[in-house]
Amino acid sequence: MSVFVHPTAVVDEGAVLGEGTKVWHFVHVCAGATVGARCVLGQNVFVGPGVTLGDGVKVQNNVSLYAGVVVEDDVFLGPSCVLTNVMNPRAHVERKDEFRATVLRRGASLGANCTIVCGHEVGAYAFVGAGAVVTRDVAPHALVVGTPARRIGWVCRCGERLPGAGPASVSCARCGDGYELDGERCQLVREGAR
Repeated sequence: MSVFVHPTAVVDEGAVLGEGTKVWHFVHVCAGATVGARCVLGQNVFVGPGVTLGDGVKVQNNVSLYAGVVVEDDVFLGPSCVLTNVMNPRAHVERKDEFRATVLRRGASLGANCTIVCGHEVGAYAFVGAGAVVTRDVAPHALVVGTPARRIGWVCRCGERLPGAGPASVSCARCGDGYELDGERCQLVREGAR
C-alpha cells in the first residue's frame, strides 16, 4: 500500500504520511504534522504543524486543522467544518502561546459546517450535527445539534441513532450493539454480530 499525493498538493519536508493515505487537490500538510495510515485528505485541506491525525481519518473538503488539534483513529470531519485554537483572537495581538487543545476521540463524526470552539473534547463515537457550534465537551456517543450544541440523543459505534434517552438498556437496530443509557452517559455493554 502506498501513499498518494495529488500533483497540486504540498507536503512539506518533515511531514509524516502513513501507508495508504490519499492527499487530494490543493492540500497543504505542514512540516511537523503527522497523518496516520489510510487517511483521506479532501480538496483544499490544511494540516498545520504539530497536528496529529490517527489512522483511518477522513477529512472532507475545505477543512483547516491548526496547531493544538488532535484527531484519533477513524474520525470523520465533514465538509467545511471549523476547529479553532484561540479563544479571543485579535489580528494585532500575538497569542501563539495561548493555543487551546481540541481533541476528537476515536470514531467521532463532525457534520458539515459545524464549529468546534477550542479547548473542548468530542468523545468517542459522538456525532456533531451539521452546522452545530460546540462550546463545551461532548460525551462519548452523544448526538449534538444546534447553536450552541445540545445533546438530543445517543448514537451507536456504527452511526445509527439509539432508541430512548435512559435510563434504559438498548440495542442498535443496525448492528446489534447493546448499550446502557443513564441519561447522562451511554456505555457499550455488548458487541453485536456485525
